[in-house]
Amino acid sequence: MTDVSGTPGTTDPGTTGAGGSRRASETLYYARRNPKLLIGASVVLLLLGIGLIGPLFIDHGPNQYIGPQSTPPSGEYWLGTTSFGQDVWAQFVHGLRSTFLTGTLGGGIAFLIGTTVGFVAGYKGGIVDEILNMLTNVVLVLPGMVVLIVAVAYLDVRGLVVQALFIGLTSWPWAARAVRSQTLSLASRDYVDLARLSGRRTWRIITSELAPNMSSYLVMSFILLFGGAVLIAAGLDFIGLGPAGGVSLGLMLESAVAWSALQLGLWWWFIPPGAGITLLVGSMYILNVGLDEVFNPKLREL
Repeated sequence: MTDVSGTPGTTDPGTTGAGGSRRASETLYYARRNPKLLIGASVVLLLLGIGLIGPLFIDHGPNQYIGPQSTPPSGEYWLGTTSFGQDVWAQFVHGLRSTFLTGTLGGGIAFLIGTTVGFVAGYKGGIVDEILNMLTNVVLVLPGMVVLIVAVAYLDVRGLVVQALFIGLTSWPWAARAVRSQTLSLASRDYVDLARLSGRRTWRIITSELAPNMSSYLVMSFILLFGGAVLIAAGLDFIGLGPAGGVSLGLMLESAVAWSALQLGLWWWFIPPGAGITLLVGSMYILNVGLDEVFNPKLREL
């Protein structure tokens, strides 16, 4: 992302008052006319709505045996049943809710750690920057998926929150490097120097001067971290390291493969979760591209 001033992912601090309102109106104008943004946001909101509202209209648990075995989709069972008589629709809507929760928690933890490290390293510089940059590089070169597999495999408790925590703790380095790069550019601006000379504390300057001028970049970073957390969680679930006794789209795929749904022709068991993961992550990335075009004047389509 590049703004008018030429600094990627930042905005001009002078856009206050009438100028700020004009910038906001201009951004909203292009946002409502960007097809990628509208399509991506619509699909994400639709899936979120299904995950939040769907379970309220189901009177049985996702893993409960409630009907005949291996029944194809019908008016009674919208997505059919598994080989054990479980309602695939019930598993799908509960799995969507778990997937959104994992993405939010995992992506949110990575976002908080990454932005904190990036802001402090870029603003402080010197020995603080060197130490935090070294820490970032160490975590960055670690094989994240291998670390996650080993950590989760040897935990006695494998809950959704624990899974999201480990995903967040291993996914933050690239965000930290990106935020640090942006902060290094902004830290030398006149308005930051004035805030520093006025005696304002470091966190006050970061939260009131630096972060607001990187808001669009930060939003897009969280979207990417969210999508990454969803994919990592799905991978862990698929190899059998998901939450014990829980339900998720990845665990649905794992069960379908374990019980030969593909060989038995039970397409309604493995296609919905696979399509759900693909649609969610794909829509998040399309949404991200749309936001980039809206926030970046050079990419806008007139």
